[in-house]
Amino acid sequence: MTPEELSAAISACLTQAVAAGEISVDIPDVVRVERPKSREHGDWATNIALQLGKKAGMAPRDFAQLLANRLAEVPGVGAVDIAGPGFLNITLDAAAAGELARTIVEVGKAYGTNDSLAGHVVNMEFVSANPTGPLHIGHTRWAALGDAIARVLRASGADVTSEYYINDAGNQMNVFARSVYNRMHGLPVPEGGYPGEYIKELADIVEAEAPELKGLDEETALPQIRELAYKAQMADIKKTLADFGVSFDVFFSETSLHEGGAVADAVARLREQGHIFDQEGAVWLRTTDFGDDKNRVLIRANGEPTYFAADAAYYLSKKDRGFTEKIYLLGADHHGYVNRLKAIAACAGDDKEKNIEVLIGQLISVNGAKLSKRAGNIIELRDLIDWLGADALRYSLGRFPADSPIALDPEQLKKNTNDNPVFYVQYAHARSAAAARNAAEKNVTRESFDASELTDPTENELLAVLGQFPSVVAGAAEFREPHRIARYLEQVAGAYHSWYAATRITPIGEDTNVLPVHSARLWLNDATTTVLANGLELLGVSAPERM
Repeated sequence: MTPEELSAAISACLTQAVAAGEISVDIPDVVRVERPKSREHGDWATNIALQLGKKAGMAPRDFAQLLANRLAEVPGVGAVDIAGPGFLNITLDAAAAGELARTIVEVGKAYGTNDSLAGHVVNMEFVSANPTGPLHIGHTRWAALGDAIARVLRASGADVTSEYYINDAGNQMNVFARSVYNRMHGLPVPEGGYPGEYIKELADIVEAEAPELKGLDEETALPQIRELAYKAQMADIKKTLADFGVSFDVFFSETSLHEGGAVADAVARLREQGHIFDQEGAVWLRTTDFGDDKNRVLIRANGEPTYFAADAAYYLSKKDRGFTEKIYLLGADHHGYVNRLKAIAACAGDDKEKNIEVLIGQLISVNGAKLSKRAGNIIELRDLIDWLGADALRYSLGRFPADSPIALDPEQLKKNTNDNPVFYVQYAHARSAAAARNAAEKNVTRESFDASELTDPTENELLAVLGQFPSVVAGAAEFREPHRIARYLEQVAGAYHSWYAATRITPIGEDTNVLPVHSARLWLNDATTTVLANGLELLGVSAPERM
């Protein structure tokens, strides 16, 4: 019996009690069950009697007793005890508890998914690094975190589009092109330009693709250099992201907003909404009406649009594309953007508390990380991947909330010991895979399953932990906190290692027969494999079968 099935059974008992006239109360859509703090108090507990007792005009303990009488008749419920002011502690019989192993194995990759966010249509924007240089350590966390959030949202039923906003408009791109031009001609880095060796690499690529450009004057050559260097740099960014296990559904160009007239259209639409005013020749958006610290200029007095105008047009583009929820994941230095982005949403007629969400991530540091030889003044993501590995980076970054600063210890991440969380979890998966291979060699199969054989205390503990996975995934999605998955997987690994040490899946000796208990334990072993693999997948981390 899964926690969800137990929750449904409690709801059914309440419905029956209402129908029988024993109580009169509105039953919530979902009855919450959770693990009690002490396993001596049972497998699961609920405080539903405390929630509904007074509403039903009864003392909570009396309400609990009425519910306990009905629950005791539910198949698979071994005992129901009332504690304190009205808590219900529920113990499942061994067979009902053990059936969870069969459920997990049969559901497979779908176990853990849920429909808690079904109907939500989400645009998830993250990373969005400027295409003027390689991805660096500052982008590492946003890539890992944003991708993991998108995965848990999808696992909870949301329709999610992951999106990368390419800042390919504005003077920065001209400076970028001029930096490449100067490298092609052996000239110094232009003022405010980009000095890294990667600029020399881009210059070589441009010259190889269009050698005729080197003979043109700067004004004539720059537009083509800009386009070719931009494409090459974006290719490098996409390759690095792919090596990090991150993919995007959409790469959205800022230039397309300007060339397609979306910026001008956004100004016109916001004016129709009544939030535009003109002052000193400039066009302003009255964002202070919605919590911003000052009003924002959309069009300068010289007729040039501001970056904020593009932000407004981009938000409206997301709205026009049918995204009712827009999530932005921004860096620690972008706190000032929160209110202005929410103000754009409000000016566009959206609910700034429901239709837009801005997550701010804190910085990370890696002890001993070296500046990139290619970029000179940054720590490149590609170097971190080569040094520490994508799995170690993604798991370690996934273990902490976005608003928590992180200092990673490379020595710990390289250790093959239980002190290294990613090794601890991956090793549990590899160990369970090895146990299955060993079982096959000993002729232990899953052809039969007697769940009542799973009576060892460590089996009860492992089953209880495995049963929590769907609710952990739902919570990670609801609160945008994939670190809940990582911490949960460490609990699963701990429970599995304890069970592995206390029991045997295979018989001892050559002549010992395979017993029903061995088959039952193989089901439990494989259920653990499934949960560990599914959880690691949500974090974008591999689940090795050998280590």
